[in-house]
Amino acid sequence: MNSRVAYLPKEQINPEVAVFFDAQSNTFSYVVMDPTTNACAIIDSVLNFDYPSGHTSFTGADAIREYIQSRGLQVEWHIETHVHADHLSAAPYLQKHLGGKLAIGKEITTVQQTFGKLFNEGSEFQLDGSQFDCLLSDGDTYRIGNMTATAIHTPGHTPACMVHLVGDAAFVGDTIFMPDAGTARADFPGGSAAQLYNSVQKILALPTDTRLYLCHDYGPNGREVDYQTTVAQQRQNNIHINSAISEAQFVQMRETRDKTLSMPTLIMPAIQTNMRGGHLPTVESNGVAYLKVPVNVF
Repeated sequence: MNSRVAYLPKEQINPEVAVFFDAQSNTFSYVVMDPTTNACAIIDSVLNFDYPSGHTSFTGADAIREYIQSRGLQVEWHIETHVHADHLSAAPYLQKHLGGKLAIGKEITTVQQTFGKLFNEGSEFQLDGSQFDCLLSDGDTYRIGNMTATAIHTPGHTPACMVHLVGDAAFVGDTIFMPDAGTARADFPGGSAAQLYNSVQKILALPTDTRLYLCHDYGPNGREVDYQTTVAQQRQNNIHINSAISEAQFVQMRETRDKTLSMPTLIMPAIQTNMRGGHLPTVESNGVAYLKVPVNVF
């Protein structure tokens, strides 16, 4: 598929982008602003969560909220690039204060079915994605003010991963990292190294000057963390996937590497919360919500 033809809108307005960083999970969140209106979208917000105490807080989300309110922006969308395994989403909190619709890829239902069984969720847990306001399919478009945003399905890391292309900027989630860090893992339930290879090809087929905004960076080899690269830089320098690496070579590398990786620290609370659209599990009869830890599963 030629993404230049399939995904680029005829009329293009390039967004302004504000960046927010959560050091605990090494996550970048974004406020994507239409320069011609006061409309914006929030991508991959983070709810602060202290695992040992089970305590949630809103330091990161409040920084986003205060930025938006100080500039008089109107939130139209809260976008989740996928069901994150390394942080909890702050989308419900930000929706409460700022409005806007919550969107994710339609394959959220696959994630819900997989992890609903794994966490032995009861019949009250809906498996139809109804916790979200909008489920996006490959090639779907939506508006942020006068800007056209396009959702590009990029499975492999998870079934529901999507890249969001807005003007000359693409928000790539966990599909690809900085060139010196390579690509995301593909060993979570529903992941596929072969799918990930083909998904990255969609990104690399975008115009060379497309700005790629990453969800994570871990500063390999001691460099400072960074959040932005370009298609040209990825084509030339990505250590995992470039023109010299075949699909078979990539799959072998990715599967071998993934076997050495430990699970993300917050994977248990994050998936249970994020597959619910950022809502914690239902409060039980004693007024307390509980998160499960399946034993000897991962």
